[in-house]
Amino acid sequence: MTSEIDIPADSKLTRTKQAWARAGKFLTGRVALPESERLPPGQHLVKDWPVLDLGLQPGVTTSNWVLDIDGAVERPLHWRWADLMAQEQTSETSDIHCVTTWSRYDNRWQGVATRTILDLVQPKPEASHVVLWSSDGYDTNLGLEDFAAEDALLAHRWEGEPLTNEHGGPVRLVLPRLYFWKSAKWLKRIEFTTANRPGFWETRGYHDRGDPWREQRYSDD
Repeated sequence: MTSEIDIPADSKLTRTKQAWARAGKFLTGRVALPESERLPPGQHLVKDWPVLDLGLQPGVTTSNWVLDIDGAVERPLHWRWADLMAQEQTSETSDIHCVTTWSRYDNRWQGVATRTILDLVQPKPEASHVVLWSSDGYDTNLGLEDFAAEDALLAHRWEGEPLTNEHGGPVRLVLPRLYFWKSAKWLKRIEFTTANRPGFWETRGYHDRGDPWREQRYSDD
């Protein structure tokens, strides 16, 4: 699938973050366990919610939002907003850990659990990964096990209010166990695949999985 929007791949942010990957910036060499330490290695707490994107904030609204869920599944889905809202809704409170070293505790989300998605589409036995596609042309990859995490959801509300456009609204993935670049904003497609396909940051020096407690910021290659 090709992007509908040309990502500014040579933006200042992209160049800066690629330089961080080459230099191994922010790495502490520590390993922590989420059961014993709430703040992953090399992170610092913030009270606000910084805005990071690739220089584009697409004008997606609830009236024109669509989501395709397809690939290696038995039952592909094409949702509009009413279809999303017709699903069982869930609430989660979780922390955000950004690879740029900030973390924010106790974010209250509402949305549809990824496990609900899995029940509906029924991934084929050979499905092993998921690629998330965003309306700004961004993409990122996940192992199926991470996508199916108990606290992962397609979020449309934050702190009791509709998720704003700057933070990826109307719908984004929220996957607390990984660095937040894996929680794609402006979600428009979830593609189940039979092989791993690294996405935007993963092909620019960032780790394939992105576990913050193991400080998997950058690629080992």
